Amino acid sequence: MQHLTLFLIACSMTLLGCGGGSGNDTTNISTTLATDIPSDHASEESQDPTTASAVNNQWQLIWQDEFTDNTIDLNKWSFEVNCFGGGNDEQQCYTDRDDNTFIEQGILKIVALKENFTGPAAHDDDANYNPKNTRTLPYTSARLRSKNKGDWTFGRFEISAKLPQGQGTWPAIWMLPTDWAYGGWAGSGEIDIMEAVNLKTQSDEAGASSGQEESRIHGTLHYGRAWPENVYSGEGFNLPDGVNPADGFHEYAIEWQAGEIRWYVDDIHFATQRETGWYSQYMNDEGLLINGEGSAPFDQKFHLLLNFAVGGAWAANVNEKGIDDSVFPQSLEIDYVRVYECSVSPLTGAGCETM
Repeated sequence: MQHLTLFLIACSMTLLGCGGGSGNDTTNISTTLATDIPSDHASEESQDPTTASAVNNQWQLIWQDEFTDNTIDLNKWSFEVNCFGGGNDEQQCYTDRDDNTFIEQGILKIVALKENFTGPAAHDDDANYNPKNTRTLPYTSARLRSKNKGDWTFGRFEISAKLPQGQGTWPAIWMLPTDWAYGGWAGSGEIDIMEAVNLKTQSDEAGASSGQEESRIHGTLHYGRAWPENVYSGEGFNLPDGVNPADGFHEYAIEWQAGEIRWYVDDIHFATQRETGWYSQYMNDEGLLINGEGSAPFDQKFHLLLNFAVGGAWAANVNEKGIDDSVFPQSLEIDYVRVYECSVSPLTGAGCETM
């Protein structure tokens, strides 16, 4: 698989991903663009899931949003407001308007609309962010994050969601580092809990038949050095019995412990990555290239992001290509977000594995 995300500017320590963009292959990927990579790093194998796992009851709930209030809890979430395009040539402006994000009957809805909109051209965390420097794009949507309101190292993260469908849709549930300890994206890492593109369009999965619907979800890590020497590895997964994630709610989860991250959907364990398959390299103050120690970069605080992108370098370049204007509006619907700590070993997250 070729990673389609072509970042349009050299990003500073903040920003990037969409959640990320893992492409359209269903196998593990480790695309290496850097040199002098520690030799013991290799892509991790996946598990062939057949049954649901029993979730360990030693996970203790420490943070949650059930979206039972009529308004979004700004003690837990912040809105990004920009027309930057995610660094992926996405076609949406992110807003904080009620048109794009609201709670209805206990469900958070992030709605992508077909409408021209003008907003800040830079990402919110960019040093050059200025509301007067604007850009106009043909869609609107929303991106929520828990940065500095919910930040964690290790744990189990569960999000129940119903996904949008149609060519050009790109929902993501993911995590970014809060402090960027190992430099700019993606040297400090990115964890994509769930991404999907173009659900219910013609599948372009290897061996797909005519009329077969796109139904894959993807779990991916981004790491390595700062862009453009970043790399990634990930796994695609089809839900059992031909179920499409756009037809109903499913629980997407990761369990993150020191040196290991596991991916689940409806408690089916479908992928694992370990520190033997990721790495971080960054420049120190003397300009020397340093190898991150231990399980770097996935040993720092990360926060959650919920967003719905339109088009972009991944979604618009696979399946039926481009953006189908006729499918909009579409919505990413979230029933709950829950974060757990492993009571056995909160400092490492180990001992509560759902296997």
